[in-house]
This record gives sequence, C-alpha cells and structure tokens, in this order.
Amino acid sequence: MKKTLMKKYAELIVRSGIALKKGQSVMIKANVDQEAFVAMVMDECYKAGAKHVHVHWLSEACHRVEVKKGKLSALKEVLPMEEGEQRWLTEDLPCLIWIDSDNPDASKGLDAQKMAAIKVAHYKKNAAFIGARANHYQWCIAGAPSKAWAKKVFPNDTPSRAIEKLWEAILLVSRADDGNGIENWKEHDRILKSKCDALNALRLKSLHYTSKNGTDLKVGLIPGVIFEGGGEKTLEGTYFQPNIPSEECFTSPRKGEAEGIVYSAKPLAYQGHLIRDFWVKFENGKAVDVHAEEGEEALRSILSLDEGSAYLGECALVPYVSPINNTGLLFYSTLYDENACCHLALGRGFTNLYPDFEKYTEDEIHGFGINKSLSHVDFMIGSEDLNIVGTTEDGREIQIFKDGNWAF
Repeated sequence: MKKTLMKKYAELIVRSGIALKKGQSVMIKANVDQEAFVAMVMDECYKAGAKHVHVHWLSEACHRVEVKKGKLSALKEVLPMEEGEQRWLTEDLPCLIWIDSDNPDASKGLDAQKMAAIKVAHYKKNAAFIGARANHYQWCIAGAPSKAWAKKVFPNDTPSRAIEKLWEAILLVSRADDGNGIENWKEHDRILKSKCDALNALRLKSLHYTSKNGTDLKVGLIPGVIFEGGGEKTLEGTYFQPNIPSEECFTSPRKGEAEGIVYSAKPLAYQGHLIRDFWVKFENGKAVDVHAEEGEEALRSILSLDEGSAYLGECALVPYVSPINNTGLLFYSTLYDENACCHLALGRGFTNLYPDFEKYTEDEIHGFGINKSLSHVDFMIGSEDLNIVGTTEDGREIQIFKDGNWAF
C-alpha cells in the first residue's frame, strides 16, 4: 500500500474523524501490531495542533493469557492506573481514536461468561466517569489491517498480499482510496443527512421488517426521537465523524415494544467468537429465545450481560446495495459488516437522539423509553428482499425499504 494513501487516510481520521482542534489532547487505542500506522496518525495529530497524544497499547496475546490464567476476582478489580486514565479522559476530554485491527479469532476458546463478568465489573466501577464525559468529546473508530485479520478475510493469499488487499478494501469503503477522503466524506455526509431529514419528517411510530428468510418483526419508536447518520456534534458544538466507514441512518427504538422474530443476514464476530445463521425472537420488547447454527453460547451470553442487554437499542437502515456489501467480502468486523446492510443492536440505546437530551438526566431519558445497558452489539439483518414498512403517528403506512434498498 502506498504510504501517501495511508497518510491521507490518517489525515482523514484526524481532520474529519475526530475533527481535532488546536490545543486538544488525543488518546489512540490500538493493538501492538499497528505501530507504523499509529505513528502516522500521531504525526497528523501533532500537525493539527494536538497538545498531548497518548497511545494506549493493547495485546491480544496478553489478553488470552490474562483471561485464561487470571482469577476472576482479581481481573474484576480497577487498578489505580485505570482509574487515573478514566479521570484524565473525563477531566481533560481528549479526543479518542480507536484503530481497529482485531483478529476475529482472538478470543476463540476463551470463557465468554468470564469475559462478560470482567466487562460488567469494570463498566460499573467506571460508570460515573463514562457518564460525565458522554457527548462532550470527539471520537472515531477506523480500521487498519493486521496479519491475522487479513488472513481471515483472504485465507487463500499470502500474508503480505492479504494485508495489501485488506488495505485496498478498507480505503475503498472509507472513501479514501483516491486520496481525497476529506472531500468525499463531506459529500457522503450530506447525502446521509438528507435521508435522515426525510425519515424524521415522517414522524414514524413503528417499523415492520419482513423478508423471505422468516423475518417478521415489528418495532416501536419513541415520538420525537430522531434518526441520525454520518457526523455528530458534541454539546460544545464540534462536528465530527465517529465511524469511518459509515452508511447507516439509525435511531433508538422504544424499550418494551418489539414483537416477532428476526433472522441474521451475515455472521456476527463477537469477542473472538463467530456466530452464524441465527435468529432472535422478541416478546414485549425482550429477546426471549435465540438459536444459532454456530456460536449459540456466545449469542446467549450477549443477552445476560445486564437487565437491558436483551432489549433493542438501535434500528439502523443501510441499503443492501452499499459500498461494503458490493465488495462481496465478509470483514469479520462489526465496524465494516454492520455498514453492509440493515442491522439491529441489542443493548444500549443512544440518549443523545432524544429531543433536547441535555436538559434531562440520563435516568430520565431511559425512563422515556431508550434502553439502558453497558453493552451494544450490532447484528446484520439486511437481505436482498428485506422490506420495511413504517407506520406514522397519524396511522399512515409508508414503504421505507423495498427489496433491501431505500424505497424513496
């Protein structure tokens, strides 16, 4: 891959992704295999006027040893350095960049319930910090190839060729393959916003999903809660792009209003486990039963993380004819695969979609119907024959999707 294109991609992440302002600090989270690309991103941060750029390195190999050998009681503890980092993130509000290069099989064979218990414990102990900084800082998730990830996507290629092909795919779907990512994203963002404006003007109260694979699910929406897509604003007014790539227009449905069954359209890579050919059945808004041909234990573990993890937190609309789906690739990464087609998410909803959300406490907004959970797990349901019919607040039925794509 040409270094000039990689540098332009790094510039896109810094200038459009986190929209870094002079004097702001940055934290970059990345796996240890990404030293070269992280250095490029750091360079762009300093060019943009960053005060501090701190790298939080992650290691999949060390994580395996920790989960296998460490005692659960010890792993649930929040150590002083973690508390200090959480305090800095909340008080200084650095921008956050997450370079995703995860090996889809990194956690294969590990105890899913043990990992879930560790996650729950750390979230609960850091919840006050996390809540205090929500909607006050810019963040962006973007991908970069690792050897293991590239070989998973392109198993028949040599490691070097697989990495090259994955770089090509990432830059293509990120609209950065021509070196003009920043300008391309401005136009893409405009198109996504126009779709969201059209959806919000309909004042929908429910969505009904059907497809030939057996999907027949009706989901209730909350009056006034908007569809969002593309860029977001912090409460201080900074406009940034949290996901590169992104093709979705999404909203948070009303907790307790989901009835029926939905079938997956693509496998779900979750914490090193691959969940294939699965369905989820809902009653009174809650996922009451699931089945998967592969990875059912991991799927069930998603539903038991906390009280809200079995309820829906997101409905996302993505056309079947999308840049990511058009590649014909399964990326084994939610960042990419969720943007290939329509998806739902189990777990946490988005409180910032509620009208004038900053005027309410988080508990008040959850009381209005947006689901509360520490987890948020997207799964893809968009088939080539998926139909979605929306019912408006005045009782009209509007075709939203027809045969997998926008009907308007």
